[in-house]
Amino acid sequence: MGLFLSCYENRLDTKGRISVPAAFRSSLNNENFAGVVLYRSFTHNCIEGLPMSRMEKIANATDKMGIFDNELDNISALVFADARPLQFDVTGRIIIPADLLKHANIDETALFVGRGNSFQIWNPSDFAKTQSESLNNLRKIRPNIKISE
Repeated sequence: MGLFLSCYENRLDTKGRISVPAAFRSSLNNENFAGVVLYRSFTHNCIEGLPMSRMEKIANATDKMGIFDNELDNISALVFADARPLQFDVTGRIIIPADLLKHANIDETALFVGRGNSFQIWNPSDFAKTQSESLNNLRKIRPNIKISE
């Protein structure tokens, strides 16, 4: 799996289709599933996107939780039950379900935002505000990311 980097703004067409950025599609070249998995973010008003292999890793991680764990119930209800596996059409487009678009306040234009191993889909003006807040927060805390070799 490649990385999802940068931001790309695309328009929804009249049939509700949107092109997944070519750079994101190329990050999925080695995947068995020719598409993406989308679900409503529970931290922001945006859509979470990831390859099926990453969704499988999340499922494997939840296998380590207790079967009666409240957190597992919440994750299952929000992430797995809400997840939509969407295959690309021949031109690399998907149709984002209306309830996901409504959650993210997206109507005509969507912003695909790289997050390394996953991505998000935002209303462009909403993301601009969030990105500005993130910049201000990071300037205050100045995180120290340790890179192991």
